[in-house]
This record gives sequence, structure tokens and C-alpha cells, in this order.
Amino acid sequence: MEERVFTFLGQLGHIFGFEHGDKYFFVYQMLSHSVLVALVIAVLAFAATRKLKSVPSGLQNALEWFVEGTHKLGADIMGEERARKYVPLICTLGLFIFTSNMIGIIPGFESPTSNINITMVLALSVFVYYNFEGIRSNGFARYFGHFAGPVKALSPLMFPVEIISHLSRIISLSFRLFGNVKGDDMFLLVMLMLAPIVAPLPAFFMLFFFGLLQTFIFMILTYVYIGGAVMIEEEGH
Repeated sequence: MEERVFTFLGQLGHIFGFEHGDKYFFVYQMLSHSVLVALVIAVLAFAATRKLKSVPSGLQNALEWFVEGTHKLGADIMGEERARKYVPLICTLGLFIFTSNMIGIIPGFESPTSNINITMVLALSVFVYYNFEGIRSNGFARYFGHFAGPVKALSPLMFPVEIISHLSRIISLSFRLFGNVKGDDMFLLVMLMLAPIVAPLPAFFMLFFFGLLQTFIFMILTYVYIGGAVMIEEEGH
């Protein structure tokens, strides 16, 4: 019985980053890989903006396409003017998450987004920000009054339901990203163990697509949550 318990704890520890038996290792791993991701993004941004051209090409063209695509994505949700305001936030989240996902594909590296601590911080940041924007755009009373719903008789029931619904978004955002990326990393590890040369090649393309998909999902959900917070009047109509 004790052996089964220790085995289960060992597997659980492996999933959450305690691979080396050091209880602080996952902290070092999380910080070092997060700093690496930030450095990669900073270098790419510097290289893309060092010599700006009126007719973009190469890396500048790719990043401009990314920013423009992010703006169009938000424009479909909340309109062009509002979407433009939140492009810096959404692009920053997208670049960090996508780069983190891609680093995990490289053997020997660990995706920061495969650590629940990182994804929870991202989810909490989105949660705090969209609620802050909702309060700033609509006022404290009107924003939280919207949680009560249009029918006053149902307000005592709707308000706690809405609160729970919003809190559950933290779990949804963080665990969806963490679970998918961690699963992708474990899948690649198994493929490398079974056939180190041939088998992982198709897996790399699959993991690239899955990493891109998870980035897109996080970005569009962030836009949806912000839109729902700042567009209370339009939502009512």
C-alpha cells in the first residue's frame, strides 16, 4: 500500500515539475525557462524593429502580420476601436505563450506553460485585468450589478452563480493550457524514447500545430472576457 502511494506521489511530482527530487528544482526550472522565453521575444522584437521599412519583409513582415491579425480578431468581437486598445496585451500574451510552447518541442527544454504556476499567473492576470477594465468602463455598481441579471426576483440566485462562473475562468484558462502543453511534452518524450530519430519527426509538426492552437484559444478567450466586461450595454441589447 505504501509503495503504491509513493509511486503515485512520484508520478504526480513528475507532472508538476519535481523531476530531480529537489523540491526547489521546479522553481529554478520555471524561472530559467521563463527568462529564456522573454529573452527570445526581446531579441526577435529588436531584430524586427531595428531597421523598419515602409515595405516590410522578413521578420518585420511576420510580426506586423501577427499584430494586424490580432487586431482583426478583436475587431470581430468588440469593434475596431476597442480592439486596438487591447492589442498590446493580447499580442504579449500570444508571443509569450507561443514561444513557451515551442521551446518545449526542443529536446532538453521544458515549456514554461507546462508548469501550472505559470499558466495560473497568466490566467490570474487576465482575470484581474478584465474585471478592472469592466469596473473602469462601467463603474463599480453598474459592473457588479450586471452580475445580478435583468430579472430582480432572480438576483439572489444569479449573483453568486455569476461570481462562481467568473472565478471558474481562472481554472479554465490555466488548466486548459497547462494540461494540453504538459500532455504534448509527455507525448514527445514517449516518442523520443521509442524511436529517437524517425518517429518524433511527424510529432514535431503536430506539436507545433497544437501549440499554435492553444495560443489562439487563450488569446481569443481573453478578448471575449474583456469584451464581455466593457460592453455591458451592448450585451444587454
